[in-house]
Amino acid sequence: MSLKKYTSRERYLQDIVDNFLIHPICAILGPRQVGKTTLSRLYVERYFSQDAYLLDLENKEDLARLDNPMLTLRSISQRLIVIDEVQLRPELFSTLRVLVDEFRVPSGVHNSSEEAQKKQFLILGSASRELIRQSSETLAGRIGYIELPPFSLTEVYDTTRLWMRGGFPDSYLAQTDAASYSWRQDYIQTFLERDIPSLGFDIPAVQMRRFWLMLAHYHGQIFNASEIGRSLGISDHTVRKYLDILAGTFMVRVLLPWFENLSKRQVRAPKIYFRDSGILHALMGFENHDQLYRNPKLGAFWEGFALEEIILAIDVVAEGCFFWATQAGAELDLLIMKYGKRIGFEIKYADAPTITKSMRIALEDLQLDYLIIVYPGNKIFPLSEKITVCGLEQIYHLSLLSLLGL
Repeated sequence: MSLKKYTSRERYLQDIVDNFLIHPICAILGPRQVGKTTLSRLYVERYFSQDAYLLDLENKEDLARLDNPMLTLRSISQRLIVIDEVQLRPELFSTLRVLVDEFRVPSGVHNSSEEAQKKQFLILGSASRELIRQSSETLAGRIGYIELPPFSLTEVYDTTRLWMRGGFPDSYLAQTDAASYSWRQDYIQTFLERDIPSLGFDIPAVQMRRFWLMLAHYHGQIFNASEIGRSLGISDHTVRKYLDILAGTFMVRVLLPWFENLSKRQVRAPKIYFRDSGILHALMGFENHDQLYRNPKLGAFWEGFALEEIILAIDVVAEGCFFWATQAGAELDLLIMKYGKRIGFEIKYADAPTITKSMRIALEDLQLDYLIIVYPGNKIFPLSEKITVCGLEQIYHLSLLSLLGL
């Protein structure tokens, strides 16, 4: 695929630049075929030209070269070393720690060696840092992480197509809906048969597909491990293990509940959302818009799509995202902490959303500083002093600082 189709990913190129100002190692993590390799080539092309060396661990020759990683990596003269699909060799992290410590210049010590001062590693992985064992502990203080998601509304201009096909480049850019659907079906099959085993998990593809499909029916709902376990004939522990794998490979988002010191009974189980709407639609068998729009869970499907865009637009880490709900029915779709403030988001698949009783309860019980209602429109307008309606297409233009009076 042409690199020119990725030139809109300037945000992530700048993230790499900023990372290397602080750390000698930068890890770009994201699902397979999301564009990590293409992004790294753009970075090399722009900033390093011939002064970079690329190792692809899916290439048997490159993989064999790293049978002796210390010797191989020390022998490379280029200033930047790119290692693709690093999750296939998690033991490399201990080697990288030794190498970057060798190249690091201690504070107050002058070293004229260009190599010692500038050797950097750009590593790409198709699993989260939790699944890539050892990285967080071994490389603490030496590595920065960048998560590369599929295309978002900042990078494409057709909201309907993005929702239907999802943001994986090959899916979104396919010539027809049928071609996009076929690509996603192939992606799912490859993920089950190759990607999960490559991470060291011995799980039958048929079993994981059944779990993944069942999880699709829980999209936007409270996760019930016991209920799923009974349906599949597996233990609660196995269900949670499967969920951790799908979360760790960026397929699903586990949105944790927020608890307040209230007398009300609050929901304590997480919610489950598919991170890419196109993968969800493929698992559900939706090949085109008509099939999607006829489904009674249309609102929940749009809620998950909007949720991912909101989190990207607000630029908040996954650990800072929550939902809130009480047993009595009051709820808030998304709660984040930003600028020292509590900001709530309600996602409504409606033409003209209004203030509800549940919103007023959330404002009071959670002591929200502001509440934003996101709907499938293209306008921004206030409903009250602390509540604003924002169309999803405008979410990246919303100024939280202005709304909060900061």
